[in-house]
Amino acid sequence: MTNPNPTTNGTQRWKPIHGLPYEPVPYRPPRLPWEESLARAAELRRRMSERRTVRMFSPDPVPEQAVLDAIAVAATAPSGAHQQPWTFVLVDDPEVRRRIREAAEREERISYSGRLGEEWLAALRPLGTDDVKPHLTDAPHLIVVFQQRYYLDEDGARRKHYYVDESVGIAVGMLLTALHLSGLAALTHTPSPMKFLGEVLGRPRNEKAFAVIPVGYPADDCEVPNLTRKSLDQVLVRV
Repeated sequence: MTNPNPTTNGTQRWKPIHGLPYEPVPYRPPRLPWEESLARAAELRRRMSERRTVRMFSPDPVPEQAVLDAIAVAATAPSGAHQQPWTFVLVDDPEVRRRIREAAEREERISYSGRLGEEWLAALRPLGTDDVKPHLTDAPHLIVVFQQRYYLDEDGARRKHYYVDESVGIAVGMLLTALHLSGLAALTHTPSPMKFLGEVLGRPRNEKAFAVIPVGYPADDCEVPNLTRKSLDQVLVRV
């Protein structure tokens, strides 16, 4: 009912969803015993506490199916009105990744030379980042996530998507989780502005770049910033 039918120019055409009646179906997932539920939650918490943002990647290949499965997991994310306003572009071609890196570094040089402002630069300093982005060409895969601001229905009429930022943000979070649990490292890179990504990848006008996510194994000499996360007590408010 909501499966897109791609057109030749990449714009997603959807079957009409407006005005359809509510047609519920049964949902009866198995209820886990408390002990199993607690064990799963504790293990997930432990494994996700090991996740780190990686900027130093090995060029070694990774199992592509694991990457595809992670994207499929991301596509199960909840979305406003179930409109699923996302496109995941998997970039493997070294030449395309080179072009993306060149364009990204061009924008980053401007940003680090003053566009970001001193307050933002000071916030970035503990992370050790700069305008050189080797992860864009070192990592064997790039996932460029686009948000679809609108879509075209089967009659070619333009239809608005709702809660696009929230929906795509949730999907990216699920993508990072799936990649980490598959033993892969990732980075959320958001060069600003990102219009060049749509141009390099030939995406339609209804799509806007949301993030570039290099995926691979950490390099043998990989280093990460010495950072700590807020504790549960610092982020949780109980009412």
